[in-house]
Amino acid sequence: VEQIVKRNSNPAGFNLVLSADIPVGAGLSSSAAIECAAGYALDQLFNLGLSRFDIARYGQLAEHFAGLQCGIMDEFASVFGKKDHALKLDCRSLEFEEVPLELAGYKILLLNTNVKHSLASSAYNTRRDECIAGVTTVKTHHPEVNSLRDVTIEMLDRYVKDPVVYKRCRFVIEENERVHKAVDHMKRGDIAGLGEQMLLSHAGLSSDYEVSCPELDWLVDAVKDNDAVAGARMMGGGFGGCTINIVKENAIQKLVDGIMTGYEKKFDKSLSVYEANTSEGTTLF
Repeated sequence: VEQIVKRNSNPAGFNLVLSADIPVGAGLSSSAAIECAAGYALDQLFNLGLSRFDIARYGQLAEHFAGLQCGIMDEFASVFGKKDHALKLDCRSLEFEEVPLELAGYKILLLNTNVKHSLASSAYNTRRDECIAGVTTVKTHHPEVNSLRDVTIEMLDRYVKDPVVYKRCRFVIEENERVHKAVDHMKRGDIAGLGEQMLLSHAGLSSDYEVSCPELDWLVDAVKDNDAVAGARMMGGGFGGCTINIVKENAIQKLVDGIMTGYEKKFDKSLSVYEANTSEGTTLF
């Protein structure tokens, strides 16, 4: 609301009731969903003339106001989501592509560690600063560089000597490449190929970007060699929350039964399970 008022769109008074079943602290971008739903509702209620881009941007700025210097990905996905599709988003230009995600025979399964990702916000800002440090170092030698998008591994090898900064930057560069590969797999209907990129992504998030936790790593390790699982990785800000898994539909119950006992024995925590589907983004019912 503050972001809307700042831009001379002044809604009248209103009552807001929130009903949701998203578990708090599970890394499922519930804050982005609430921000965008509220922005969309106010736009519809008061005819504010906001575009979907405006709503996503205002949601991002609300996070900045709260101290999290996040990008726009969560809010963008919340507003622009499309059933049976993934979004390939260029966060610099905000150009995006709706990529078909055909999961015939598979389901999206979320495994919630029930570890609250309380460190995620502060760690996000730290990782962002580390990546900026890497870009700044490379830019002194290559003025055309403005973000890690413009940096190559060869540039990192040559100029970035801080081992932590190097690891953070290398992860981002390699992750960008994994996104392109994952999109190619989805366009071909290659779920196994998509899953392989998910597993590689989690390995980087754990060892290079260091935003995982023992519970998340255990869950990924427990399914990565299972023939019924195409892929798995942590999701959200890390340090807790959920893993996202692509699992053969007829194997879900067996997988859950097998993994739940082991998880609870290992960590003395319960494991929550959710089946998820792609859906339309923020909309009116």
